[in-house]
Amino acid sequence: MDYRNVKYPESGEKIRVVNDQLVVPDNPILGYVEGDGIGPDITSASLRVWDAAVEKAYGSSKKVHWAELYLGEKAAGLYDGDYFPQETLDAIQDLVVAIKGPLTTPVGGGFRSLNVSLRQSLDLYACVRPVRYFPGVPSPMRKPEEVDCVIFRENTEDVYCGIEFQSGTPENEKLAQFLREEMGVNFFDGAGLGVKPISAFGSKRLIRKAVQYAIDRGHDSVTLVHKGNIMKFTEGAFRNWGYELAKEEFPDQVISEDQLWEEFDGQRPEGKIVMKDRIADIMFQLMQLRPAEFSVIATMNLNGDYLSDALAAEVGGIGIAPGANIADHVAVFEATHGTAPKYAGQDKVNPSSLMLSGVMMFEHIGWNEVADVINQAYPRVIEKKKVTYDFARQMDGATEMSTSGFADALIEEINAL
Repeated sequence: MDYRNVKYPESGEKIRVVNDQLVVPDNPILGYVEGDGIGPDITSASLRVWDAAVEKAYGSSKKVHWAELYLGEKAAGLYDGDYFPQETLDAIQDLVVAIKGPLTTPVGGGFRSLNVSLRQSLDLYACVRPVRYFPGVPSPMRKPEEVDCVIFRENTEDVYCGIEFQSGTPENEKLAQFLREEMGVNFFDGAGLGVKPISAFGSKRLIRKAVQYAIDRGHDSVTLVHKGNIMKFTEGAFRNWGYELAKEEFPDQVISEDQLWEEFDGQRPEGKIVMKDRIADIMFQLMQLRPAEFSVIATMNLNGDYLSDALAAEVGGIGIAPGANIADHVAVFEATHGTAPKYAGQDKVNPSSLMLSGVMMFEHIGWNEVADVINQAYPRVIEKKKVTYDFARQMDGATEMSTSGFADALIEEINAL
């Protein structure tokens, strides 16, 4: 495929999808988007760490060949002002797996969120956010080690998907008139209007992916988080469709919480996954008071946005929170924080969110040995209190490291394993 600016390394091979399975060569081409603001700083640091971990795990038998792709401000400079070039979308689909730094999202105007547009354009319907604690990381929790869960957030529906009509526009007035006159709905004049679509198709494919993940990784529960006590036909339907899916597609692997108590006296049978559900507002409390009760969480778009960031705060903040947006096959891993433009180019910020998203990426392609290497080395660096400024200001006796310096310390630990 001919591209205007994207160039694939000549020595690498593309990942293929055969019979719904990824076929990963020993020399895969993986795409990366540098990102805006602090993106170049954390991306260059992370690339060095990932390469060091691959070399540690496999020696010269395996190697990643990186292909730079372009979104955001860097893309605008290369594609005549286009922040979201079709060429990049085509390349991501072609390469199957990519990772990206943070992208600029203006508040209150300008172009639409590139992150949301990317998810919708590639139908990356599952936002996956693992939340775990690394010993030594500053936390407001008394027992942060009990926080260990994975959030599956539906990415394409809900009010967050962007079906909105601005107050005072003809479109808004047309919808308002229909709602009042045809549907008998009352609301204040001049209200901005948003639509909250929640479908059986969108809900079930997200929950299916969450259940399959729990089966594959040996988790003991999947919790559906919703506000179905109030929004009965959208969030309540999400809950109901989740239980339907479990009964229809996973009858031998999944039992409901009701079954757990009615048939097994509250004792989970070996090899069974318990599906349960919790009201969204209560879930925020439970994840502070009894986080060990939850393993895999499946929820809708807006709930998932709030919940994943809140849980990240319990284990050190969004600066170390990894994430991915995944379709049936195509996957884009990402730093989950913003661009922090005031720190751009200062070699200052914590690269952990992107770095640990890379861990997810290697697990996704089946290179678990690489993920294990980073997961072993990372807490050793933290325990030695070699940290960037965000952690250093919260830790007594810490040695404050630059972004690149933190990467150096991590590579040193990787090589010492």
